[in-house]
Parts: sequence; C-alpha cells; structure tokens
Amino acid sequence: MNQPTLVIGNVNWFKYASPQTFYPLAGAAIPWFGWAAAALCAAGLYVGFFVAPTDFQQGESYRIIFIHVPAAWMSMFIYVVMAFWAGVGLAFNTRLSGMMASALAPTGALFTFVALWSGALWGKPTWGAWWVWDARLTSELILLFLYFGFMALQAAIDDPRRADRAGAVLALVGVVNIPIIYFSVQWWNTLHQGASVSLTRAPTMAATMFTGMILMALAAWMYSIAAALHRSRSIILERERNADWIGQAARRERP
Repeated sequence: MNQPTLVIGNVNWFKYASPQTFYPLAGAAIPWFGWAAAALCAAGLYVGFFVAPTDFQQGESYRIIFIHVPAAWMSMFIYVVMAFWAGVGLAFNTRLSGMMASALAPTGALFTFVALWSGALWGKPTWGAWWVWDARLTSELILLFLYFGFMALQAAIDDPRRADRAGAVLALVGVVNIPIIYFSVQWWNTLHQGASVSLTRAPTMAATMFTGMILMALAAWMYSIAAALHRSRSIILERERNADWIGQAARRERP
C-alpha cells in the first residue's frame, strides 16, 4: 500500500506524520519554544504587574487577569486542537495524531485548573465569593472534567490504538462545550464580565494592560507547544520502544 501524499510547495507533509521523522524535529524545536515562553512570560509579568496602571474599579486585584485570561483562552484552544488531532487520527488512522492528542491533554487540564483557581482568587474580592454556579464557571469546570475523562479513558485501555479511538470519540463530543463557555456571558445572565478583548472591536482596556495580556497569552502558547512536543516524544518512546530507529535516535542525542 502506497503512503498517501500531501504536497504543498514541493514538501510532502505526510512525511512528518511518521513518528520517526517527527521525533528529532520535536527535539530540536523544544528549546526554541521553551526559551520563547520564558522570555515572553517574564516580559508579560513585568508589564502586567509593574507597568500597567491600577484599575479604577477593581484596584490591584484586577492584575490576576494577566494569568487568568490567558489560561482560560488556552484551556479552550488546546481542547479544540486536541479534538482536531484526535479526529484526524480517528479518520485517517495515523499514529502520530493520537499521540499528539494524548500529549496535549495534560497541558489543557493544567490551564483549565489555573483558570478556575485564578478565577476564584479574582472572584472573592470582586463578587464576594470564591465560587458561584455561574454559567461560565460551570462550563469551564465541565471542561476540566472532559480533560480528566479523556486521560482516564485512555489510561483504562491497554491497547494504545483502541485507547486513541475511544478518546477521540469523547474529545469530539466534548467540543460542543467550547462555544458554550465562550458565549455563556451572552446567552445567559451571569456574574462573569464580558470579554474585554474581541476580534470584532477594539480592546476596552488600557494599551499597557492589553500588551501585558497578549504577552502572557503568547507565553502560554509557546509553553503549550514546548510541553506538548516534549510529552509527545515521551509517548513515542513508550509506544515505539521496540522499533530499531528508537535506539539509533537515542544514541544520536546522547551527549
């Protein structure tokens, strides 16, 4: 059976769906994304905590948004990407797609937890309560359970290929929760404030606040890529441990 091809700009992109090809590329890319994440995070925290002005309504407590908002964005974005890779693996039976979905899930769960935790810290001085069964908060909590369910389902099935297929079904079904999270403040009367940043209108915040938030969002993005690549390499080593090329790749990377 011939290997499928997807040629764009004289590059066969299906070649990179092979764990053997992807493994060294991921190893080379991880330091770049890792250092970018560290630099962007340092810049974002400096702008957010030392340069951005104090909010006239919420005072200093608003600065939690520089952690909370990027974490909430990434929690939703990573789930969509995870479901995409899971769906590709389910449709085309590609090994690397399932590995990428598995690699993304822990990072998505981490950002979802950070979003909920930081939201509670923000909610106490703003709303007077650590937690309310608000539509946005409840749907975000469901997202955390979806991540946990995806990881638990895969861990409960010994055969990796069967685990990937079962996880893909759950991931694709759970995608319906993402628009619910995003539009919950518009569809229902909630305590959670509306979006301060939108693609369809100018930001409703000071320029330095917006800059700090974007820097932190980029840092979270770079970290997510680095973590997913690192975890995918670990999954490849585990699943492909009997392949001849694994030993060769390990010897090449050995100092």
